[in-house]
Amino acid sequence: MKKNHLAYLFALLLLAACGEKQPEGTLLTGNIKGLGNDTIYLFGTDGIYDRMDTIAVAQDKFSILLPVDTLVAANLLFADGTLHPIYLNKGEKITVNGSTAESDFLEISGNTHNADLTTYRRELKEMPAPTDKALTEKAEAFIKSHPASMLSIHLILQHFVLKEHPDLRQAKRLIDLLTGELKDRPEMTHILELAQEEDKIGTGRSVPYFQLTNTKGEKMSRTDFKEQYLLLHFWASWDSLSYRHNSHYRPIYNKVKKNKHFALVGISLDADKEQWLSAVERDTLQWEQLRDSTGWNADMLNQLCIRRLPANILLNPGGRIEARDLSPAELEKKIAEITAREEVKEKARQKKKR
Repeated sequence: MKKNHLAYLFALLLLAACGEKQPEGTLLTGNIKGLGNDTIYLFGTDGIYDRMDTIAVAQDKFSILLPVDTLVAANLLFADGTLHPIYLNKGEKITVNGSTAESDFLEISGNTHNADLTTYRRELKEMPAPTDKALTEKAEAFIKSHPASMLSIHLILQHFVLKEHPDLRQAKRLIDLLTGELKDRPEMTHILELAQEEDKIGTGRSVPYFQLTNTKGEKMSRTDFKEQYLLLHFWASWDSLSYRHNSHYRPIYNKVKKNKHFALVGISLDADKEQWLSAVERDTLQWEQLRDSTGWNADMLNQLCIRRLPANILLNPGGRIEARDLSPAELEKKIAEITAREEVKEKARQKKKR
């Protein structure tokens, strides 16, 4: 009897344990050698996990229960400013291991998305001094072969969207390969909307009318550059990347300032006139400079789908868009093509007159 009584009590304990409510959310634990007694932060990156959590580290280790009720993408932010993608889902236990000496190659486990990330980073580690092109090609190959992986979203953003010259068309093509669940996530739907807007004002479209004031106080518009290809370069004195790009345009302008087939015009978004004029002088911007004091509220920016600075749009003599967001090297190549093409046309016209 005693033996049966003990077995009965043991069965009751098991049933009680099974009936206990399991903790909600995601348990995130880590052991990262070199962190010591530091603090790290976790914040959502996909518009779903809309919060930031502070995580205390004691002797390289940490543990925190996060209020996650669906699959989310987040970043771990370390004290040195480095970011590490991580994927969390309800009811999972996510573990992070590694060391601060090799923080780019943390081992994250707990679901297939983190396993993909860990494997991908191992493969990157084995690539000897990869070029940007090689990294982009690798990312594209992964996305095509892993349409259900959250890492594919991260790679689309990293290699095709969050760049100085985003390739939204290619991003759209890759998003179209993803499973419906991933394609419907907020960050992907936003990119698709931007790509659709950009398509509306793609090559061949007419640029909207504009009339802006130059540094001399004169009103100027597109019609002041008849018979010329015109590059509109959008910038602002308060934008650090604009400052760097202005230095790229100076040698280009010196080459084309006597080119009757091509003109360069800067359009600043500065609200403050004096800051704009000071920046024009500081950066030695000798080509025509205009200003739209309404800044990001400018109608032309919305009509041309310009969401970042610096940006540029190349117009043909008819006022239609020929290209956009050209790099300095691409622009120089385009100018050479335009000049050669127009000179051939001019020679043909002169020959016809004879």
